[in-house]
Amino acid sequence: MSTRILIVEDDVEICQIEADYLKQAGFKVHTAQDGQQALDIFAAHQFDLVVLDLNLPILDGISVCRSLRRDSSIPIIMVTAKTSEIDELLGLEVGADDYLKKPFSPKVLVARVKALLRRPDLKQETGLISVGDIVINLDTRQVTVGRKPAELTATQFNMLSLMASHPGKAFTRDDLISKGYGKTLPPDIFDRTIDSHIKNIRKAVEKNPKKPQYILTVRGHGYKFNHLSSK
Repeated sequence: MSTRILIVEDDVEICQIEADYLKQAGFKVHTAQDGQQALDIFAAHQFDLVVLDLNLPILDGISVCRSLRRDSSIPIIMVTAKTSEIDELLGLEVGADDYLKKPFSPKVLVARVKALLRRPDLKQETGLISVGDIVINLDTRQVTVGRKPAELTATQFNMLSLMASHPGKAFTRDDLISKGYGKTLPPDIFDRTIDSHIKNIRKAVEKNPKKPQYILTVRGHGYKFNHLSSK
């Protein structure tokens, strides 16, 4: 049975290009041009992944993403022409798994789709993320490692949960600042502060913080959660 992809894009030309490339890659593709149509089509068919534009008529991408996340953990790639990091983080916070900024190569989209479909299940039902011996409860905001509680500040929990919710995705320090501290950022936040938080997170969740398995450094960019760590 072919993997089904739903593309939600109001630009007909862009939608057709994306659909053609995904079909050539072997996927079965459905399309929608507005947010309400997307929800109607999603309810009528079984899909494996959604490519969702942020700016849509009737219902915008954020509203659609929130609606999908109420009943489904399906992978979602958010697409937008905007360049603001706040827009990107908002998309991630409401449940998107990945993010693409226009213009992008259709080949990149196909690669991102394949990568998300290969991603191991993080068991996020009922607000739970479980990878290896780490369990993150998003509802109670508690973290356990090998069934023992890990002590994290609220800021550190926010950073860890952001990275663990999007395994393999590299986050900049600015991404982590925005998630850790919210929209109102303290004026004295520097890269070294984020690095210190990462150091403390590693102390709390890693067996050997000097040789981390979960929280990895992406040189010249920031940090990511290792989605292969459960193997």
